[in-house]
Formats: sequence, structure tokens, C-alpha cells
Amino acid sequence: MKLATWNINSIRAREERLVTWLGQEKPDVLCLQETKVEDPGFPMAPLKKAGYEVATFGQRSYNGVAIASTLPLVDVTRGFGDGVEDDEARVIAATTHGVRVVCVYVPNGQDLTSDRYPYKLAWFKRLRAYLDRTATPDQPLALCGDMNVTPDDRDVWSPEKWSGSIHCSPPERAALAEVAGFGLTDVFRHHHGDDKLYSWWDYRGVAFFKNQGLRIDLIYLTRPLVERCTGCTIDRNARKGQDASDHAPVVAVM
Repeated sequence: MKLATWNINSIRAREERLVTWLGQEKPDVLCLQETKVEDPGFPMAPLKKAGYEVATFGQRSYNGVAIASTLPLVDVTRGFGDGVEDDEARVIAATTHGVRVVCVYVPNGQDLTSDRYPYKLAWFKRLRAYLDRTATPDQPLALCGDMNVTPDDRDVWSPEKWSGSIHCSPPERAALAEVAGFGLTDVFRHHHGDDKLYSWWDYRGVAFFKNQGLRIDLIYLTRPLVERCTGCTIDRNARKGQDASDHAPVVAVM
């Protein structure tokens, strides 16, 4: 099974790129974030033509998540279902290929003084509670998406420059670690040790060409899948060229 996650940064703006990438890489399951379209406007037809069933949880102009699979998607859920009033489309889950797949787009947080920062930290707590309520660490489960946090300094091109900044602050990292404490392994780090490789590069300046990036797009797996996983890569080539997303796809094989 080939599982991928990609912050596409507008499905309508990058539909052609996505379809081309699917034809080249042929993942069995793809988690998408920042689709930025309401469900009726999602381009189902080209993905269906490419051989994928798709479940969406969209929102106009912002957020939006989706799961595409070459096999049926069952037990699809949208949101945390925890009774908290929240109109942001950031989490969708489904079972396919014998795996429970949870696709998330974690709030950015903006900066440490923004009211979006405590919202982000609270969102992580809700994510951990959601996992505790709906899953167990001994089942085949994948948590994929744009986590908007670097797990540690190996995931930052310049820890000195980013120290104490959004995506790299100690409370954010602790919140992400608490989610992983459910029984999840960051499989890219599992396979790549201390390698400094990134999945996001700012559009501004020449960050991509200087490789001044962050690794914030992650695939976490429970032990049954970690034991099957043979590798995890970041497709940097998909970030190249005009009108690319500022994120690269992350791909795990198991």
C-alpha cells in the first residue's frame, strides 16, 4: 500500500498538477489538505477517471480536507464529533485498504500573540481526545496531514532563526508529541534518522531554491503499520515549477 499526504493549496488551482502526479506516482490512498472548495465544487470527475473514490469535507476559500482511495471508503466521518462548536473543515477519516486513515489540516496559529495560537493548542488536545475516543493504538491507523508544527530542530532549516516562532515553539511541539503519545510513530523520521529534509518552503524570496524549509507535513502510523512500512519519502520534485503548491507530497510505502 502506498499512502500519501499533500497540502495541495487549492484543488481547483492545481487540479491538473494533481491528476498528473496521481498518474505518475499511483498512490493507493491520498490525503489532501487546503482544498479550499465546498464539497459540490470539488473536481470529482477527473479523480474518478484516474481510478479514485473520494470523500471530502470542504469549505469555501479556506481549509478543506479530502481522502482519495483506489478502494471504497467506508465509515467516513467529518470533524471531531466532540460537541465543540467549530465551523472549520479540518479533519476527515475513513477506512480503506484495511487501514483507518485520519486526514488533518492543523490550524496555523499565525503567531504566538494571536488568538489563533491557543485555538491551535486546544485543537491538538481535541485531536488526541478524538483518537482516544475512536481508535486504539493496536489497530492499523494512519494520521496524515499538514501538522503546521516541526517535531524538533532537525525539521527546521535554521533552528536559530525560527527559535520561539510559530511552527517551532515548545508548546506546539509538546502538543504534537502528546498526540503522538497515543501510540504513533513519525515514519519519515523513523526511516531517515537525523536527515534534514523539508516539505514546505515559503513562496517569498528564493526559499525553495536555497532549501530553506520546514518539515510540517507528516505521516504517523500505529505499530501494526510501522512494522509493515518499508520507506517514507518527500517528493520535492512536485514543489518545482510555476504555480506549484508551497508543500510537497509525503509518501509512505507499507
